[in-house]
Amino acid sequence: MEDQLVQVLANTQLAAEGPRKQAEIDLKHAASNPAYPLSLANIARHTSIPVQVRQSALSALRLFIERNWSGESDEFPVIPIADSTKDQIRPLILDLALNSEDDKKIKTAASYAVGKIANVDFPEQWTSLLPTLLDIIPNGSDNQLHGALIVLRDLVDESLSDDQFFSMARDIVKVVYDVAINENRKPALRALAVCVFRGCFDLMDTVKMAHPKEVQAFADEAMKGWFPFFHQTMKLQLPERDPSLTSQPDSWNGIIALKLQVVKCLLKLKMVFAGLLLRETPGFFQAVWEELTVLEPSHEQMYLENEAQGRLEDSDGLPYTLDFLVLEELDFLNGCMRAPPVRKQLEAQLAAHSSAHATPWLLNLMKLATSYARITREEEELWDIDVSLYLAEEQSVSANYTPRTACGDLVIKLGEWLDQKALEGLFAYTKRLFAEDASWRRQEAALYLLNMLVSDFLDCTKSIPQEVAQAYLELVNYAINRPAEPLLRARGYLVAGILAQCNGAAAALMDRTIEAITAEQSELVQVACIKAVEGFLRSGSAAGNQQIQAKVVNAISQWMATKDMTDIEEADDLLVTLTEALRAAINIDKRVAVSNDIPALDLLFLIAKHGSTNYQVTMLICEEFEDIVKTMPDPTSYQALCQKVLPSLTGAFNVADVTSDNPLITFATELMASLTQYASEPLPPGFVAATLPKLSRLLMESNEGDILRPGAESVRYLLSHDHEQVLNYHDESGRSGLEVCLRIIDRLLGPTVEDNSASEVGGLAAELVEKAGHERLGPFLPQLLQAVANRLATAEAAPFIQSLILVFARLSLVGARDVVEFLSTVQIDGQSGLQVVLSKWLENSVNFAGYDEIRQNVIALSKLFSLNDPRIAQTLVKGDLIIPTSDRIMTRSRTKQNPDQYTIIPAPLKILKVLIEELLSASGTNSAANAAAAAAAEFADENDDDGWEDDPDTIDLNLGSVKNDLMGFLDDSNMRHRDDETQAYLTEFFLAAARDNIAGFGEWYNQLTDNEKAKLHEISTQKQLQS
Repeated sequence: MEDQLVQVLANTQLAAEGPRKQAEIDLKHAASNPAYPLSLANIARHTSIPVQVRQSALSALRLFIERNWSGESDEFPVIPIADSTKDQIRPLILDLALNSEDDKKIKTAASYAVGKIANVDFPEQWTSLLPTLLDIIPNGSDNQLHGALIVLRDLVDESLSDDQFFSMARDIVKVVYDVAINENRKPALRALAVCVFRGCFDLMDTVKMAHPKEVQAFADEAMKGWFPFFHQTMKLQLPERDPSLTSQPDSWNGIIALKLQVVKCLLKLKMVFAGLLLRETPGFFQAVWEELTVLEPSHEQMYLENEAQGRLEDSDGLPYTLDFLVLEELDFLNGCMRAPPVRKQLEAQLAAHSSAHATPWLLNLMKLATSYARITREEEELWDIDVSLYLAEEQSVSANYTPRTACGDLVIKLGEWLDQKALEGLFAYTKRLFAEDASWRRQEAALYLLNMLVSDFLDCTKSIPQEVAQAYLELVNYAINRPAEPLLRARGYLVAGILAQCNGAAAALMDRTIEAITAEQSELVQVACIKAVEGFLRSGSAAGNQQIQAKVVNAISQWMATKDMTDIEEADDLLVTLTEALRAAINIDKRVAVSNDIPALDLLFLIAKHGSTNYQVTMLICEEFEDIVKTMPDPTSYQALCQKVLPSLTGAFNVADVTSDNPLITFATELMASLTQYASEPLPPGFVAATLPKLSRLLMESNEGDILRPGAESVRYLLSHDHEQVLNYHDESGRSGLEVCLRIIDRLLGPTVEDNSASEVGGLAAELVEKAGHERLGPFLPQLLQAVANRLATAEAAPFIQSLILVFARLSLVGARDVVEFLSTVQIDGQSGLQVVLSKWLENSVNFAGYDEIRQNVIALSKLFSLNDPRIAQTLVKGDLIIPTSDRIMTRSRTKQNPDQYTIIPAPLKILKVLIEELLSASGTNSAANAAAAAAAEFADENDDDGWEDDPDTIDLNLGSVKNDLMGFLDDSNMRHRDDETQAYLTEFFLAAARDNIAGFGEWYNQLTDNEKAKLHEISTQKQLQS
């Protein structure tokens, strides 16, 4: 089989599509042969076979292992592998990863395959793996060491359990330490050893929750050796670089990779054992600052004067280029400035000088930040091609984290610490740059840092000295008048826009900025001006100024008219910038929305048409449209708005196929929901005739939840605001508005529509029943309620269940006995309708959301209880959860085998339990308890202070402590909050029930738990004290 597989694997790499696809099919067929995995392993071991084929064999073997080695999969059929075959494959692949062969690609591929096996078999079926690695690492050749470190890294990251690591930690840390400090080893191998050590911190973080003292002691002991090595590595000098070279010398790669791993390790140490690093921070801070200063000329020559390739990683995933090192060191420098020992030194120097701008370290830091914040040649060329990438950086949404953005973060943190002194220091250095006529890149970078700093000051409502702002305006005037330097001009306009929000004098530049949108030659400067205009308008200086409003809208309109909008459909950040600028202009005076002379709303809709796949764009436009509708509640204004927007909205629905996932239809439906939600009462004449047919078609044909939910809401709002116009409407087939609504509800309750997609149908059904009444509905009413009950029986999604239950809850508010009578007469899958509906109702009530919905539900349940109907008393439902006595950890499979068990109790008793729980929620008791727990946790955190000034800016999802915090956040997000109206109603209900023994309350009270009785007693006592 091996010979055949070799040929098939070779064919999978052919350029010709036909033979290549056939080979891929043949390989899939071969996978079912029991000899397949062993044959792949043997092919990979043969050095006589071409490397590409061997590599392909290892790749195929790794995929086969991932799918089949465990013998379990929920996603695809598993091909069984005999234990005897596994026993042969393990040593073969491990030997391939650890032998002396010098082909790095083969060893890396083999190591990955070993890691996949270890994920399943280690340690039970592969007890010898870790001892073998620890034996080879100290004495193996470089090739053996490379393979062993890769496998060990995978073991630490993926396979070692907390307990296994705890027992082997000392041995693992010792062997990688010995490699790291061994100067006879290649720097890349030493970097890999540090990388393995860094991975150990994730495990230590998890283990220290159970064994804090032991793990802390181990870390203290380990770092006594690692810290001197880290200091030594940080001081390593890179070899001299040939000035004629435009790229990074190969001799730098290994040393940079090693330095990078050391810095990454220090950053990880700060997250897990921050106190350990604290006393070392002054030395590391000075070393990193010195190195960044030394590296700056090389960084400039490689990335600013030339286009050296950056952001490179080797085949082991280790970064090794200078830009990566600079980025990590800037982050570390930022972190060190928050360490009290470093701050103490810097504050002492600051206090020793007369002012911030006379303090050398502050000016030097601004010089360093400005140097690394300069626009690289690569960025300049990218932004020239795609201005949206430039705007992405301005809005801090770019995933491309660069030294420039890191310097922005550094200056922001400096501002949070030093406040206005940071601004003074930055201005002093910036003024010097402009006075010396420095390069435009340095001037632009200094203004960029100002942008970041002032933006943060505004977010934190910090004041900016008027004299500093005024002085900066002089530099802005210089910048926007540099005809040969578009990026500097763009920055000047952006700084003007942000300064306008803190200095009235900057508003004088607004007209020029608006004019530049169309007058500028550079597209990048044009879009910068659009962004800047939003800043000017946000300052409030143009509030109510319709002349400025018209200028802005018309300038943007002219700019958009020169563009092919289809070309910018993928330019997400450009679309967002246009939207935000138009939104700011509309907010000057929202009446512009109905103006025929200023096309503000038309432009928004045009952007929406071409940006309907952009979530942020559609969200911003939907929010703005909703605000516009809210400001026009009077019939005249609302009718004018409808005349303006309805043709566009209904036109979006005029597509041949509404069943497809069309984002424009989704967007238009969202807008329709806003337009109908805040409509005037009654609706303008003809409104229903213009909208209901379109909505009906959507709701009858589409399967998309994002269309069905707002569509159903829109119909509900039509009924809510003007049910007479709806019910008197007739479509082109002669169907009445009532019949149209019933058909929509019937379709949404049908089995073809998913729960989440139909989650608004309950509200629509309840509104129709209320507004149409028994007389109009006639025989349709029981059919409608039967359909709701039938769907409730199978519903699983919580919002959908709530929606359907509220149909019966709202009916119960005015006719609880009628509801019970009806449900008692229907059958659902052989069960009483009352049994099905009450069970679902009472199981899900405590999960209801929305103040009004919770209040309606509470009142409805109280009325059902007060009926004292024997049919309700005879209905048995789930009661309290039965807590299992076993202390075994419940895995997913055990949970499936042993699902939760509940007591079975009469419905009236369950109603009381639910109402007691709702009373606690309404009174804020539960949320208060959660808040107290959070405060206790925060107090514990304060007692466990690590000495650093604030929390890290980033979270590491590998850390066990972070995972626990996130789970706690999810729990807190489900908290209910105080509701005085519901609390008052329930308090009176329980007092009256106890006083008058309503529905035999005394007997049911005796069956409550002691905790529930105590809660009711506490409420009774509070009421007596108040009276």
